[in-house]
Formats: sequence, C-alpha cells, structure tokens
Amino acid sequence: MSKFCVSLTCAKDNTDKATVAFVVANAALASEKDTMVFLSTEAVRLAEQGYADDVHEDGFAPLKELMDLFAESGGNIWVCSPCYKKRALNADGLVPGAKIVGGAKLVEFLSDGSPSVSY
Repeated sequence: MSKFCVSLTCAKDNTDKATVAFVVANAALASEKDTMVFLSTEAVRLAEQGYADDVHEDGFAPLKELMDLFAESGGNIWVCSPCYKKRALNADGLVPGAKIVGGAKLVEFLSDGSPSVSY
C-alpha cells in the first residue's frame, strides 16, 4: 500500500485549513493509501479531546466527524512532541488515532518518497 501524508499547522486559528486537511486525509484513505496526518505548531491542539467539537465550516462535515471518520477508517494522527510540550497540553486526553511522536518518525514515513500536502 502506498503512503500519503497530510501536514497540518492550523487549528482554530484557521478552521478552513484544518477542515480541508481532514477532508483530503479521508479521501486518501478512501483511495487505499496508508494515510497519516502530522499535526505541528498550533495544530497539535486538535489532538486534545473536545478541542475540535465546535468547529464546523460551511459546506463541510464538522471537523470532529471528519477526525473520527479518519481514525475509525485506520488513519494515523501523529502529533509533534516538541510542539505539544511547548503548549503544556495533557497527553492523557488524546483523540482516537492520535500518537505523540518526534520528528524522526515523520522523516521515516516520508523517506520512501511519500507524497505530502501541507495546510
């Protein structure tokens, strides 16, 4: 199975980009790609349960539903460890499918030529 990476740096500071990132991630999963969303900088907040519950961009499914579908369909949400620690977030309440990782994990995923899009 080929891989696909969606890199996301936005959360409530740009809910349009955050939503579209998970729309694309779900499309990649539906296309039978081993898909990973990498959350960095402000986007790490999306890994906290409850944070995305009130995000709903017109014309799209609510962000929480998109994230839940992604996790339920086998997608991986990787959360930048230094970004998460910088914001002093609680790792005990991660959303389903989320895992805190270092940058080396992202490099490993991308090292075989995986396509990547960024939002």
